[in-house]
Amino acid sequence: MVYLIGGSSHVGKTLLAQKLMERLIIPYLSLDHLKMGFIRTGMTELTVNDDYKMRYWMWPFVAELIKTVCENDQSLIIEGCYIPSEWRESFSPEYLNKIRCVFIVMSEDYLRKHFDSVAGKASVIEKRIDDRPDLERLINCSVEFKSEAVEFGIPYIEISESFDSEKLVDELITIFEAEGRDTK
Repeated sequence: MVYLIGGSSHVGKTLLAQKLMERLIIPYLSLDHLKMGFIRTGMTELTVNDDYKMRYWMWPFVAELIKTVCENDQSLIIEGCYIPSEWRESFSPEYLNKIRCVFIVMSEDYLRKHFDSVAGKASVIEKRIDDRPDLERLINCSVEFKSEAVEFGIPYIEISESFDSEKLVDELITIFEAEGRDTK
């Protein structure tokens, strides 16, 4: 099974993937690491500031990686803001039966009330270099991902009251299990 955790920047996708990995005992891949590999090897002229373009440039490679995991009957968690809302279009039904996806976003109210905490936790799993997020960009990004989730029928979790990583992992697992029942 492939578990995709997409959505807005700085909402805790990497932390949740780490905790999901520990709970399910399957590996995860951060698409930020893959992005940096492409940038550092010169395979793309895109930069760390080209998130939207990177999403669509990188996705064909990620989709083929996902197909390989499915064909090998393996499991993998993939997280990042580089999962496009139209991700399903890359797969035929036999692959879709082995893929689950959830987007994570934060409400505007939550971001405004907890921005310092959100910004302060940017390096909780990986040390980010000079990564002070912009509040308005984070709000716009969450609004966009939520809108796309609704438009494309992607389950999403909107963090609006508190960030309890254990409860959020429970919620992710519940959604992934429900998605599995819906495809049978």
